[in-house]
Amino acid sequence: MTFEGLSSLQNLEFLDLSSNNFNNSIIPFLHIFPSLKSLNLARNAISCIQQLIQTGPYFQFSSRTFTYSFMTCEELSGFENLEFLDLSYNNFNKSIMPLLRLSKLSNLEFLDLSLNDFSNSTLSSIGDLSSLKELHLDDCGLRGTVDIQSLPNFKNLEHLDLTSSTLHNNFLKDIEKMPSLKILLLSSCQLNGTIPTAKGLCELKHLQKLDMSNNDLSGTLPSCLANLTSLQLLDLSSNHFIGNISLSPLGTLTSMHTLDLSSNLFQIPISLLPFFNLSKLKHLDCHENEIYADIDVPTLTPKFQLRTLYLSGQGDGGVFPKFFYYQHKLEYVDMGNIKMKGEFPHWLIRNNTKLHTLYLPNCSLSGPLQLPIHSHVHFSDLDISDNYFNGSIPTEIGVCFPSLNSLDLSGNGLTGGIPSSFGKMSQLKELDLSSNHLSGIIPQELIVGCSSLYELILSNNSLHGQIFPKQATCKELILLLLDGNQFTGSIPYSISNCTMLEMLDVSYNRLFGSIPGWIGNITSLDILDLSENSFFGNLPSSFVPPRISQVYLSKNRLQGPLTNAFYGCSELTILDLSHNDFTKRIPEWIGNFSTLTYLLLGYNRLEGEIPIQLCHLFKLRLVDFSNNNLSGPVPPCISLLRYPYQPNIYGRYPKDSMAQPLEVTTKNALRYFQGIILSLMSGLDLSCNNLTGEIPVEIGNLDKIQLLNLSHNKLTGLIPQSFSNLKQIESLDLSYNNLNGKIPQLTQLYFLAVFSVAHNNLSGKTPEMVAQFGTFENSSYEGNPFLCGPPLSKSCSSSSIMPRVSEEDRKDHKKDGGFIDMYAFYVSFMISYAIMLLTMAAVLYINPYWRRAWFYMIELSLTNLYYFLVDNIPFVFRCY
Repeated sequence: MTFEGLSSLQNLEFLDLSSNNFNNSIIPFLHIFPSLKSLNLARNAISCIQQLIQTGPYFQFSSRTFTYSFMTCEELSGFENLEFLDLSYNNFNKSIMPLLRLSKLSNLEFLDLSLNDFSNSTLSSIGDLSSLKELHLDDCGLRGTVDIQSLPNFKNLEHLDLTSSTLHNNFLKDIEKMPSLKILLLSSCQLNGTIPTAKGLCELKHLQKLDMSNNDLSGTLPSCLANLTSLQLLDLSSNHFIGNISLSPLGTLTSMHTLDLSSNLFQIPISLLPFFNLSKLKHLDCHENEIYADIDVPTLTPKFQLRTLYLSGQGDGGVFPKFFYYQHKLEYVDMGNIKMKGEFPHWLIRNNTKLHTLYLPNCSLSGPLQLPIHSHVHFSDLDISDNYFNGSIPTEIGVCFPSLNSLDLSGNGLTGGIPSSFGKMSQLKELDLSSNHLSGIIPQELIVGCSSLYELILSNNSLHGQIFPKQATCKELILLLLDGNQFTGSIPYSISNCTMLEMLDVSYNRLFGSIPGWIGNITSLDILDLSENSFFGNLPSSFVPPRISQVYLSKNRLQGPLTNAFYGCSELTILDLSHNDFTKRIPEWIGNFSTLTYLLLGYNRLEGEIPIQLCHLFKLRLVDFSNNNLSGPVPPCISLLRYPYQPNIYGRYPKDSMAQPLEVTTKNALRYFQGIILSLMSGLDLSCNNLTGEIPVEIGNLDKIQLLNLSHNKLTGLIPQSFSNLKQIESLDLSYNNLNGKIPQLTQLYFLAVFSVAHNNLSGKTPEMVAQFGTFENSSYEGNPFLCGPPLSKSCSSSSIMPRVSEEDRKDHKKDGGFIDMYAFYVSFMISYAIMLLTMAAVLYINPYWRRAWFYMIELSLTNLYYFLVDNIPFVFRCY
């Protein structure tokens, strides 16, 4: 940029060069404007870190010659007329101030150095700017317990912003040295201790705005705050103040316009009686404190007319506050989670024509839902969820609130149907009617009329019919949750019009038919839940979008192989296909799901070996292959994530829908896990299969695992000593296998609640009855004839106990098969079998009558077997 054409503007007073990319070299050019009064250089790349060096002519405008090769901020000292200087959002560092010499700017009234990176020495280097009235040092990296002594003597300073600095504990006591202050911003300054009870802050009688939010201040509010009679805005939020507000001096600050006491430990009466004399009070925020009901309900009339009120928190508020009857200018009210008696305050909406938001969730309100008679065009957000309202939703609700954006009536006892007048809410974006007793169908007017709808939650009701009208378009719809109803039929094609849909949940209904392949065309789909229905048939090839992260299809009647149904879904984190009738092998492309965390394939008819590609999934936390026909060994390389699962969709969906409930067998019971609890679950369930071989010692390296179930298989060998590393294990089931040898020392597993090695070939003494093992009964060890010791009745001193297996025998347990010479057994069995077959063949060859009878018996047996299979297939053997 060149200033050649501007050199004649000797009398220029206002110059704004903000939000560019100027660097240090811009400073000397500014001297062609000696009359400047206002200079704005904010949001540039000026650093002012070079030293001043004279090396000869650098540039020349008219008769002026400048001789600087490295230009710094020192030249700013030449603007004697400067009154406004904004240097915020640059790259200044701690070396700027020795170069600025701002003390020569004797007329400077406004200085903004915010959002740079200074040190504490910056403050003392500013100089004696006696005319300065407004100073911004917020987010300047001022650390090291800045005290008031670091600041020059600013007797005329009216506005001081030190937000996000580190202030000395004595700062509030010494601040009286700036008696002219009107605005003091000390948010996030790591202040601690109490507010001084004398002098200090209480001496700033001209103070109009005080922000001390997000600190560690504590104690009660000192009575000397009553001296701040000019105070209009006070923000004490996010501290640790205590005490009853009725005993505080706040009720005497009659100039107060905005008061924020949120996120403290105050006790505040729900009547707001301490604030009744604050006639100018417009905005009051008391949320996240203790709200209590007055013993004597006041009959006084408040002098204030509130605009906004935040009173949500905890406590018992008694009856609905009476002061609301005198409020006519309310715009925003939030009183969530305060226990109150009474019906829905429809009169509050009627009396306040500018009210646009009313939040009353979890307030224990009851009775029928009554609405104002007249239409309220400004009303936009209503949340009265988790109360005890009953009766039906008023049929005129759409006429009463035509401009509604968000409506949450969930968690009540509402009955009847969904009114068709919802279709008149053309601006409705969020509708939650879940967890009520609503019945009937989804009215077509709702889907067609609410064209802006992007969140529809009707879960856990008794709605029936088709889940979506054929005329539905809903191009803005993002969330569609219809689970827990009685919808029937198939998934309508009209849902394919919802091209922005991210979550579709129709679980726990009575839907049937095949799963349509067009679901894959909804490219934005992230969560799909079709579980607990009656869908049947094979899964379509690539029927889900490639970027989907969660798929739930459990407890349907789906069948066939898992060919290419999920091929290419590289972002899958949860895949639940349990409780279906899938067959064939687990596809090898399962190893391509690098982000897979929860994999549930239990209760199917899968066969073959567990694919080794499973070992490529390093983010797995929970694997359930139970109740299948899997064979082969347990892969030794299976790894489970050791740290809590952090999903990338927290906050995107309401009601903690990070993940739908997953059914997991743990501690000998089926349990559902969801949300945060599910994210902490880690387990491996391979029970009820035909797995063979030894238990890999590497399983003992899964030291964060909580669930391990290898029961009802054909596993042999020893229980690995490495199992003593499973310090977080809560449920360990190795029952119904062919394990032998001793039980290793596992008494250090202090979280173990369920333990079973029943029905194996284990021998020796049971673990000592200490810690968790003192709670396990006989059933944990039964079916092992060579085990002894408590809680078993068999004593280890009994002569009937099998002698202890030596280390040499233990090493050779594969070779001799344990206590039986398996090689001799197999040889003798084969010889006997061959002799029997040869004898039968010789008899049938010699005697024709016996030969005809034998073939007749074979034919009859085959015929009976055929009809038996026709009558009983399919028949799935399960183990429970």
